Amino acid sequence: MHPYVLFEHPLNEKMRTWLRMEFLLTQMEAQLPVRDHASALNFFRSVSDLLDVFERGEIRTEILKELERQQRKLNSWADVPGADTQRIQQLATQLRELGSRLMSAPRPGQILREDKMIALVRQRLSIPGGCCSFDLPTLHIWLALAQHLRDEQVAQWRNSLDPIRQPLNMLLDLIRNASPLRKHTSLNGFYQDNGEDADLLRLQMSADDALYPQISGHKSRFAIRFLPLDSENGAVPERLDFELACC
Repeated sequence: MHPYVLFEHPLNEKMRTWLRMEFLLTQMEAQLPVRDHASALNFFRSVSDLLDVFERGEIRTEILKELERQQRKLNSWADVPGADTQRIQQLATQLRELGSRLMSAPRPGQILREDKMIALVRQRLSIPGGCCSFDLPTLHIWLALAQHLRDEQVAQWRNSLDPIRQPLNMLLDLIRNASPLRKHTSLNGFYQDNGEDADLLRLQMSADDALYPQISGHKSRFAIRFLPLDSENGAVPERLDFELACC
């Protein structure tokens, strides 16, 4: 079986921000449990980058708007003959509950932003080697604590992100599942089409092709150019099959 690789490309600024948030939240989780300087610095770097992303635009407002939009979409599906009305009702209830929780929660990242340990580490991250034990003795002693104490602290930080993480995960899941992958063929490494007011392009191709897509466009129109990973010796076939979904 050929290995496949899935590329995702946002078609608007909102989706670009959400994919970056998801990426950073995943990176945070990948560093757990925090046991040593390497995992700690990777964890804190992801937290710091996430806080920077939270500073751009109205994250909470955009997610609340999308929760409402998805609820309206579900309501329209409920009228389709043969629709699973029970499942639709469950999803709609879940969306409403996540919206209420996000509305009443502190500003995204506020608890992390006010934490002294996170603030200390963030100040030093931009300095090469700036988190050495002589630069940051606070981190050094924190890493010497019993693992369960550190785990409890990290769990509090992670839990503070749940009001934004949970609706984000659900929305991205609904958006990704809104459209199935369909087979397409590019000619001489080029393909273009209408976006149909989509938020996200999902493109799957064989890893054996050693090609990657360079995507440009927005919600109404997009273009894809396939380029070889080895820019000097690689070649792009005249006809290339791939799968694409406009979500």
